[in-house]
Amino acid sequence: MSGEGEDLVTERPRRPATFRDVLSHTAGLTYGGGLPGVGIQHPIDKVYRALRIRSSDTTDTMVEFMDKLAEVPLRYHPGERWMYSLATDVCGALVEIISGRPFADFLREEIFEPLGMVDTAFHVAPDKIDRFCANYQRGPDKALKLIDDPQASNFTRNPAFKSGGGGLTGTTADYMRFCDMLRRGGELDGVRILGPRTLEMMHMNHLPGGKDLTQLAIGAFSETTNEGVGFGLGFASTQGVVETGGLGVGDYYWGGAASTIFWVDPKEDMTMVFMTQLMPSGTFNFRGQLKNLVYSAIVD
Repeated sequence: MSGEGEDLVTERPRRPATFRDVLSHTAGLTYGGGLPGVGIQHPIDKVYRALRIRSSDTTDTMVEFMDKLAEVPLRYHPGERWMYSLATDVCGALVEIISGRPFADFLREEIFEPLGMVDTAFHVAPDKIDRFCANYQRGPDKALKLIDDPQASNFTRNPAFKSGGGGLTGTTADYMRFCDMLRRGGELDGVRILGPRTLEMMHMNHLPGGKDLTQLAIGAFSETTNEGVGFGLGFASTQGVVETGGLGVGDYYWGGAASTIFWVDPKEDMTMVFMTQLMPSGTFNFRGQLKNLVYSAIVD
């Protein structure tokens, strides 16, 4: 690929992107340059912006979103690199299209209600706003700035586009129930969401050749360090404690934009959920420090 704009020169992908590629962020998609800390845009990201793919005020349907995305050239050949991207939004669209149900309804009926996640939805209901936390940003001068006031937040309004990649609101208790379902092999309180073998396959390293993110990742953004970290079908996973400089090999996890983190460790039979409201997510190394504190405290 070379050039940009009308002079952009592309080539056919060596193979089509698969569901596995989409689930593991190896499909060739990007986030369109819309991530914290992203500097000069790649020519492909400018196409995302020009088509207004997942703009903040989008009212696109899932099909319209996918149709727009189909017009954007891939950033790299599927399966050959890793880049955090709109792939999870594509997963949400695929759920809606394949199931024939609105994405929000599918999540509510198949996951949230069965697991008793009573506060999880794409917006905060009026009678729950008094429990909704503010979100802050830490500037270079170390001062905190309020960037999302609960009383005026966009999260108090039902969004037109239900994103598979972000936008759910909920509580620590709700998310702990979800993660505990993962810890128990896909079942909680007699309700099965996933089969244990499916879940086991999901948190294996699906990067080609068993490589880690240092060998395949492009772009500056990730919710994890790259050394000794693989990626499965929706999760990062620790492949080597020496390489990562932290404990917990075999765990699987991811983080959120406001510095949140969860992990599940099948070996230790442990789940951890850490919630805060601080952006950007790389402000402090909450995750690395927290993992080392927790694992160092375990004595068999």
